[in-house]
Amino acid sequence: MGGSVSCCISPGESPKILRRHVDLDECPITTTEDVSEDTGTYLQHISDRELPDELAQEANPSDHPRASTLFLNKSQTDVREKRKSNYMNHTSPGLLTKKFSSCSTIFIDDSTVSQPNLKSTIKCVSLAIYYHIKNRDSNRSLDIFDEEKHPLSKEKVPDDYSVVDPEHKLIYRFIRTLFSSAQLTAECAIVTLVYLERLLTYAEIDICPCNWKRIVLGAILLASKVWDDQAVWNVDYCQILKDITVEDMNEMERHFLELLQFNINVPASVYAKYYFDLRSLADDNNLSFPLEPLSNKRAQKLEAISRLCEDKYKDLSRSAMRRSVSADNLVGVRNSQAVLS
Repeated sequence: MGGSVSCCISPGESPKILRRHVDLDECPITTTEDVSEDTGTYLQHISDRELPDELAQEANPSDHPRASTLFLNKSQTDVREKRKSNYMNHTSPGLLTKKFSSCSTIFIDDSTVSQPNLKSTIKCVSLAIYYHIKNRDSNRSLDIFDEEKHPLSKEKVPDDYSVVDPEHKLIYRFIRTLFSSAQLTAECAIVTLVYLERLLTYAEIDICPCNWKRIVLGAILLASKVWDDQAVWNVDYCQILKDITVEDMNEMERHFLELLQFNINVPASVYAKYYFDLRSLADDNNLSFPLEPLSNKRAQKLEAISRLCEDKYKDLSRSAMRRSVSADNLVGVRNSQAVLS
């Protein structure tokens, strides 16, 4: 029936192939120091060559989901000082305006990662920019973003425009005006913050009092074209900001893209990280999202959405199971029912 290694020769047990025991000392590991010049050029492993690039990518929060966002790191100093001051002075953080759920009432907000609340998101993004300006490392800037060299209005730029830090309300009003006039979405505001931090990292500059308006405007301009289906033209922004020219907008957009190295991709994981970090920033600064009691109508809507997602995942799992058993069908393997005696 079979050869010399067939299992028919030894009915009692399966044949065993003898293997020689090899000591680790007999197989020394060759390192770069052991390779001499006569053996040829040492070829570096591909993982060693890619390691610096991966580390550089992980250090950039706008590209890698595991890297911590810049605005959240810059805000932690003020948050810790505020908590320490309240503890030392025995002062209350304020009125307890946050609502908590109970057995009879459940409070939820209308902001989700796929559909954020517009007003709250703009407040959080403007607060993140405020912390960027306040806790900046230096005043590195470029001429294309300097408001004195490229003014946004015909009004004279104040003498202390590069010294006085803008307040959170001023930044919020500037961003809110652009978003309400151009009818932009809350998702666009999150992408704006991603592009802003990517610009600061790639170009190695700081957002400061002299350039924050033009940097924010350039990030909004680019985010609206990449994210929204119906993009806003540059000439539309010229109608919002009456004194700026289309040529200036085009030049700023071109420089912004070049500084980003034309990397306008925003992965879903990075977008979700920025969304949840903005919510953490809101909690640390008492900027709570509007909470509403869960009504029967909304509960039914959430249940319907949950059921729809559950059915979708079931269909995906069934199709995956069909593909996995297709190989068995080719060879004619069938599952037989077990007979229990």
